[in-house]
Amino acid sequence: MGLLKKVRNRSIGIRRDRGEDIDHLCDWAARRTGVEAFVEPETMLTQLTVLLVDAEGAWTRRRVSGPGSARKLGRDLRMPVYDVLKVGYPRRMRDHDARQRILRERARRRDLEN
Repeated sequence: MGLLKKVRNRSIGIRRDRGEDIDHLCDWAARRTGVEAFVEPETMLTQLTVLLVDAEGAWTRRRVSGPGSARKLGRDLRMPVYDVLKVGYPRRMRDHDARQRILRERARRRDLEN
């Protein structure tokens, strides 16, 4: 791709999926059960992202080029895809994060005692 085309694509907001982002999402989902995808909107600070959440609440997030890419990923991996603005974040994800915070704090306290 020539420099001019790169500049032109960037200036109008076109972004192709980076292969490593999609590979990460596919690998992550393959190692887990009950995975669902949540499309997060583009903001002033971040590009459009897909958040994968497994049955235990563990999650990963990567950028995608657009909502169509997120839907295609869901079809390819046979998982439901939700719009986070419509359905919100799953409770199990928040619970998982809270458990991880508690475990990190306990580990920190143990390290201080030793």
